[in-house]
Amino acid sequence: MNKTVVIDIVGLSSSVIGEHTPFLKSYLEKHHLTRIKPLLPALTTTSQSTYVTGKWPSENGIVANGWYDREDSEVKFWKQSNKLVKGEKIWEAAKKLDTDFTCAKMFWWYNMYSSADFSVTPRPQYHADGVKAPDCYSNPPELRDELQKDLGQFPLFNFWGPNANIKATKWIADSSMWVEKKHNPTLTLIYLPHLDYCLQKFGPDFSKITKELNEIDNTVEELVKFYEARNAKVILLSEYGINPVNNPIHINRLLREAGLVSVRTERWYELLDAGVSKAFSVSDHQIAHIYLNDETVKEQVLNILRKTPGIDLVLNKEAQKQYHIDHERSGDIVVLAKPDSWFTYYYWLDDAKAPDYAHLVDIHRKPGYDPVEMFMDPKNPLIKLRAGYKLGRKLLGFRYLMDVIPLDATLIKGSHGGINVSKEYYPVCITENALEKEEIEAIDVYDVIWKHLV
Repeated sequence: MNKTVVIDIVGLSSSVIGEHTPFLKSYLEKHHLTRIKPLLPALTTTSQSTYVTGKWPSENGIVANGWYDREDSEVKFWKQSNKLVKGEKIWEAAKKLDTDFTCAKMFWWYNMYSSADFSVTPRPQYHADGVKAPDCYSNPPELRDELQKDLGQFPLFNFWGPNANIKATKWIADSSMWVEKKHNPTLTLIYLPHLDYCLQKFGPDFSKITKELNEIDNTVEELVKFYEARNAKVILLSEYGINPVNNPIHINRLLREAGLVSVRTERWYELLDAGVSKAFSVSDHQIAHIYLNDETVKEQVLNILRKTPGIDLVLNKEAQKQYHIDHERSGDIVVLAKPDSWFTYYYWLDDAKAPDYAHLVDIHRKPGYDPVEMFMDPKNPLIKLRAGYKLGRKLLGFRYLMDVIPLDATLIKGSHGGINVSKEYYPVCITENALEKEEIEAIDVYDVIWKHLV
C-alpha cells in the first residue's frame, strides 16, 4: 500500500486561506481543493468518526461530542474509548489486504483502546488531592514515555483553555514526525487543533487571528515537506469551517422557565438533575440534543423551540433520518442553530447560583460544550493575579480551583456544527489530484483516503 498521511487542520476553510497563509496559498497552485458538505453535526468527533468508517452518525453512533446516557442518567462528554465508534475502521480494512500495513493515529479522537498500531491522545492525570496534571495516553504504553523524554511533557494546558496556543499543535506535529521516523507507519492521521481556538474566540476576523494563521501555516508546511520527502501521499482536510456568530441561545434556561428542567442545590449552587428533568438540552456548538424523560411534554417543548429566535431546524426522531443522525444516542428532538447563533449549556437563572465547575476548564463535568473556557474573565482586572495565586497554591501542593472562566457567552464570535452555512465556511479536502466531484459528502472522505492508500 502507498504511504499516506492525513493532516486534519481543524477549522480550515477557504475563508481563511490567503495572504496570511502563504504556504497553503502556494500549495493550492499545484493541488486541488474540494469542499466537503458539512455533516450534521459538523463537529470533531462526528466528522472524524465518519471519515474513518465511511458511515453516517446514524450508523457509527457518534451523534455529537457528548450525549445523554439514558441508563446512567448522566451527560457524558469527550469520552475516549474507540469502542464507542461502531463500524469497521479504515485501518482495519487495510490490514485485511496487507498484513504489513500499520497505522499511527496521532490525536484523532476516540483514540484509546483503538486497533491502530500507534496512538497518542490527551489524557491528564487526576490526582487524589484534586490536581489535574498534564499528560497523554499512548499505545503502545512505552510510546508515551519515549515521546515525553525526547519532546518534553505534553503541554495539556496549551491544548485547551485560556492558555491554548501553538505549543500543543507543534508538540503533536513533532510527535507525529518522531513516530514516522521510528515506526514508519503506512497511514498516519494527524490532528492539528490550533485554528479552533482563535476562530471560536474571534471568528474569521483577520485583525485578530493573523498570528495564529501564520503559526498553523508554518506547522503545516513543515509537516508536508517532511512527509513528501519520505514519499508519502499527503491529504489536507478539515472537519468544519468556523463562521461568525453573535447570538448565544440558552435552551436549558428556556426549558427551566417552563418548569421542565430540574436542579438540585448543593452548597450555594445549582446542579442540573438530568434524571428527573422532564426535558433538557445537551448543547454542543450549533446543535442541541433535547432529551425527554416525560413524553407528555413533547409538544410543549416543540412549541418552545419553534418560537425561539435563532433556531434553524427542529427534528423529531423521524425527521432525523433525513439527516442521518437518528440513533439511540441522539436526542428525542434535535435542534440546529442558524448560522449566526449557537447553543450554551447554561441552565441556571442567577449567575450567583452557577455551579462551581462553570468557572473552571472542566470539559467532562459540564453537561454541554463550553467554548467560553478559552477566556479568562475580562471583567475582572485582577484575573491574571488571581490565576497566578491559584498556580502558586498548586505548585506548593495546596488544594486550589482555577476558577477564572467567565459566564459571558457573548464573548464567543465563531462557531460550527450547522449545515446551512455559506460555502466559504465549508470544510475542505486538499489533494494532489482533482477528485471526481466538486463537492463531496463527509462519508466520501473515507474513499478519498482509501484510494490514496491503494
